[in-house]
Amino acid sequence: MKLKIALLAGDGIGPEVAAQAVTTLQAVEETFGHEFSFTEALVGAIAIDKQGDPLPDETLALCKESDAVLFGAIGHPKFDNDPTAKVRPEQGLLKLRKELGLFSNIRPVKIFPTLIEKSPLREERITGTDFVIYRELTGGIYFGEKFLSEDGTVASDLCIYSEEEISRIAHLAFKAAKGRRGKLTLVDKANVLESSRLWRKVVTRIGESYPEVTLDYLFVDNAAMQLILNPSQFDVILTENMFGDIISDEGSIIGGSIGLLPSASVGEDSSMFEPIHGSYPQATGKNIANPVASILSAAMLLDHFELKEEAEAVVRAVTLSLKKGIVTPDLDPNSKYGTDDVGHYIASNIRDSDDFRGLNQENIGLGKSTII
Repeated sequence: MKLKIALLAGDGIGPEVAAQAVTTLQAVEETFGHEFSFTEALVGAIAIDKQGDPLPDETLALCKESDAVLFGAIGHPKFDNDPTAKVRPEQGLLKLRKELGLFSNIRPVKIFPTLIEKSPLREERITGTDFVIYRELTGGIYFGEKFLSEDGTVASDLCIYSEEEISRIAHLAFKAAKGRRGKLTLVDKANVLESSRLWRKVVTRIGESYPEVTLDYLFVDNAAMQLILNPSQFDVILTENMFGDIISDEGSIIGGSIGLLPSASVGEDSSMFEPIHGSYPQATGKNIANPVASILSAAMLLDHFELKEEAEAVVRAVTLSLKKGIVTPDLDPNSKYGTDDVGHYIASNIRDSDDFRGLNQENIGLGKSTII
């Protein structure tokens, strides 16, 4: 298969982790006989610095012309700490999602058995956790009309949803639940918000077309609590934009590190794949960022294009790296392995997947692993 991939590495650790996702995809390309081409473009804070725009026109054009987008991370403290900034890196990501019609954000949360002890939660509480969040991505309060009074003392953000916006992601979530364990949980705030009551009405009606799927409901505050008390109860979670943003970040800590969780954002004609973590500017250039979330996002890219065997090879290689302790310091403070070491190990394992025999592990830390 030939794929044209737009590479938007972004800010902070984005270029470092995205580079390892590219290395992984190149290993898949060589091993399975595909042809992947990567074209880089600016986005986020670096695009503001260089062109004054967090999403330059040429970047958007490239994304529209490509088969998929591989995204790193965006954000910089100089914008985070300046409430008066008129242009922000995040505006580029929001515009990109809207322009590409990426209405469904898919975030799997699964516990790696070898990392159970890394979780801040007790083992008996998280064992068996395996759920996926379907977050609506192009509507709601993030995209609603914004108002600030002339004297700067009153502000508002409008949350608007249409039946069409809710319906299209609900169908995707129900289909996912049908192929998994047959349970879908709608997370809303229908006791307070009119928009949530619309969500509940539309999703309930659609649920009648999926008799194989059990539908239940949780208010978002209860859902946030249940994610910590009993995360294994969930199969597919469906929710709106802001609620999904919050609870998916909460879900990320269950596995022990936000550096483990990938995501896919899909629409009718476009798709984008990115780790859920931010730009982590404190770690920039230190070779300590965890590339696994970015690498697993590449696996989701492969799966999206029906390259199932290839995606499984990536996941197996990641699992082996975790089992062997080839991890970054966020998972093991005593680890001698850096971002590029972990990425190289995973890519090399894809090329020689027979349990990675012949690896000189001492050399991994030196960036020169060998297969003999």
